[in-house]
Amino acid sequence: MYVCYGGVQFTTYRTTTQLLSQLDPHRLPQPVESFISGALGGGIATASTYPLDLLRTRFAAQGSGEQRVYGSLFASVKDIARNEGPTGFFRGCSAAVGQIVPYMGLFFATYEALRPTMATAPELSPIPLPPGSGDAAAGVVASILAKTGVFPLDLVRKRLQVQGPTRALYVHRNIPEYRGVFNTIGLIFRTQGIRGLYRGLTVSLVKAAPASAVTMWTYERALKLLQEHEIAAGRNE
Repeated sequence: MYVCYGGVQFTTYRTTTQLLSQLDPHRLPQPVESFISGALGGGIATASTYPLDLLRTRFAAQGSGEQRVYGSLFASVKDIARNEGPTGFFRGCSAAVGQIVPYMGLFFATYEALRPTMATAPELSPIPLPPGSGDAAAGVVASILAKTGVFPLDLVRKRLQVQGPTRALYVHRNIPEYRGVFNTIGLIFRTQGIRGLYRGLTVSLVKAAPASAVTMWTYERALKLLQEHEIAAGRNE
């Protein structure tokens, strides 16, 4: 899922960024360009890989107990297709896209705003950074800010993914029944308060921050190598 997601996301992000840069003399402000490119890349990547995300969540929810809902990846695909139909693979997709569009938009807008200082000119950064770590540091800060801002929708996405005919068979039998994005948000807010919408945020940040650091550091290094190769190839011609 992550291989496919990353490929679609960065291809869309880079392509959209290049297209928006050609809008002169009516070019959009840089933060707006980054937001649009990031939001579009995240939305398309999420929608195209969503069935894999749903399967991952269901396998994680069923645990490793004796009473397992799905025995294998093939069995899970077959079972969902038979009992829930094609739409079963996209249960909660609207919440996922609704969460990822502002998340990736905010992430890339923040990242591109921080990168000139933290990566290109680290001596201007208020925090001393080791050489070559600016991209990773910008990715960490951008991830924390963006993830915190849209976390309730990420929580709703995961709650909806474990719904359906097999909900009662999961190891954790106390999973309530949710119907739709707004119904889920309202039910969580009424029963658990505002804190319920941020349940698991700390763990999510611990996971997302280093992942974003590695992703952006790798992306920038790979992009630089490809650009250098393209320049060298052009000189040889």
